[in-house]
Amino acid sequence: MYYSYGYPYQYSAYQNMPINPYGGTPAYMPYPTGVNPTNPYNWHGDSTSNQGMVLKDYGKNPFVTNIEEATKRNNTYRTALWTGDHLQLTLMSINPGEDIGLEVHPHVDQFIRIEQGQGIVQMGKSKDHLNFRQMVFEDFAIFVPAGTWHNVTNTGNSPIKLYTIYAPPNHPFGTVQPTKASVKFVEPRS
Repeated sequence: MYYSYGYPYQYSAYQNMPINPYGGTPAYMPYPTGVNPTNPYNWHGDSTSNQGMVLKDYGKNPFVTNIEEATKRNNTYRTALWTGDHLQLTLMSINPGEDIGLEVHPHVDQFIRIEQGQGIVQMGKSKDHLNFRQMVFEDFAIFVPAGTWHNVTNTGNSPIKLYTIYAPPNHPFGTVQPTKASVKFVEPRS
């Protein structure tokens, strides 16, 4: 085996062929649990589970999660999971018969993904003229342009579990709102 600049090569004449002790094509090997132990901002479980993850704001740090599982585990009305300078990820749980609440974000685009449950989404240019109306179910995505009034109402028998991405962020870092009743809605300027 020959070494050049500290790298082992399988063949002489300094061919650029790294040795792979596991056989086959060289590849990055994951940590045994699927977690990088040097990253304190990552959850500590296996590569497909968020079982040990605390649902809190991990913003402005590198972060990886199983978003479907984290969304389904969330039981709060709203919990910010990641808040950066240019976007924010929040988890929401909407009880049967409840809604998010009619709202508008004048300078924020919003993406909503339903992971569990069913409901109806309404959107429009004013709160009195919601001319867009559509049923939504598990695996549906909703896109809300900035300046559009919108609401999602749970029409099913179990909570709607969803995540939403705001660009730019819409809530303060670390936002946790246990119930809809704990939220003080402020009429936005349209």
